[in-house]
Amino acid sequence: MKIPNDYQSPKTLEEAKAIQQNLRSQVIITDQLEPVQLVAGVDVGFEDNYALTRAAVAVLRFPELELVETAIAILPTCFPYIPGFLSFREIPAIIEALKKITIVPHLILCDGQGIAHPLRLGIASHLGVLIDCPTIGVAKSRLIGSHEEVNLEKGSQQPLIDQGETIGIVLRTKYKVKPLYISPGHRISLPTAIQYVLKSTTKYRLPETTRIADRLSKGRI
Repeated sequence: MKIPNDYQSPKTLEEAKAIQQNLRSQVIITDQLEPVQLVAGVDVGFEDNYALTRAAVAVLRFPELELVETAIAILPTCFPYIPGFLSFREIPAIIEALKKITIVPHLILCDGQGIAHPLRLGIASHLGVLIDCPTIGVAKSRLIGSHEEVNLEKGSQQPLIDQGETIGIVLRTKYKVKPLYISPGHRISLPTAIQYVLKSTTKYRLPETTRIADRLSKGRI
């Protein structure tokens, strides 16, 4: 996995906008991934009243979903909270956590958006391009787009549409529980992303990858 050693956070919003414009053209939403035997989840939490960013990575064997490795990195929070630019706030710590794992995953599920983003560059897409790895956005809430009501049964889904473009799906992963917002991140198509999310989900709302990473990022494991 290509992990950048020289990642520099933007110092201004204008710099962040320029980076997004540069990276958005590099996002690939067709299947360019190896057979997936290892799948990872990444998530971020905050400490000390948001002064510190705590990133967690959980690597699982696929399709067994057996946990094989975890890593945590804690860094000073380096970018303010600005909707649409959250990847700049979270990616530095995620990159440091990824540097700590010894096993290279074939696919990463991110807690956040993929192309379901105003510039089609949510955190999953942003991270995927930076490290040249297939990624999927698995978000708990909607950032943009509209959709029809999703049936209550597990597996029910509706397209997420923005400006006439299907940018993801709204997926019910547990009966009568709030759906998730799934979108391709990088080097994966929407149909394939849906398959991997469903195969990574057991009895909980979140896929096992991001569920474990979520608990790690909050210090619950």
